[in-house]
Amino acid sequence: MNSVKIQIGPRSYQIACDPTDEDKVRKFGTLIDENYQKLGTARAAQEADNLVFAALFMADELDEARQDLSGARTELAQANAELSRAKDDITNATRKAKADVEQDIEKASKGKAELHAEIETLRKAEEHSRKEVTKLKEEVSSLKEEARHQHDLFGSEEDTAAHSKALAEKLEALAKRAEATASELEGQAKAS
Repeated sequence: MNSVKIQIGPRSYQIACDPTDEDKVRKFGTLIDENYQKLGTARAAQEADNLVFAALFMADELDEARQDLSGARTELAQANAELSRAKDDITNATRKAKADVEQDIEKASKGKAELHAEIETLRKAEEHSRKEVTKLKEEVSSLKEEARHQHDLFGSEEDTAAHSKALAEKLEALAKRAEATASELEGQAKAS
């Protein structure tokens, strides 16, 4: 055991302690002396009373420190609870975001498949249309060729136009005669 000398107020004290506790004993001695000095001129005649008052000051500081520690522990517990809720919120938000992304990817995949199917349908329709256009071009070409040969058989285009005009006039005259006959028949039907 070692001995440490500490000064408290006007007196010094020899304190026996373990060599590893010497610095701690000196520090506590200084703390007690600081609280002793708070007494100022209001010191009691008995030194023991003064030491009791210094101990009361220290007890008051210790009580405040304990209350502060208790408040800090309460705040820490609240902060931990908030942190736990925040972690849960983050976990839930992450899960939801992941599910939303997976759902969006699934929708995009379906949309992509639908677009590919539509593109394939349009490609087939385009191919079919090209074949139809080719067929129609061949038919038009064939009809033009036939029309060209008809002019050769029936004469020129002017002859065909003249024949068409004459035919139209004859058809019109025939239609007038049919109307006249129909009117005549109606008249006879009414008379009977």
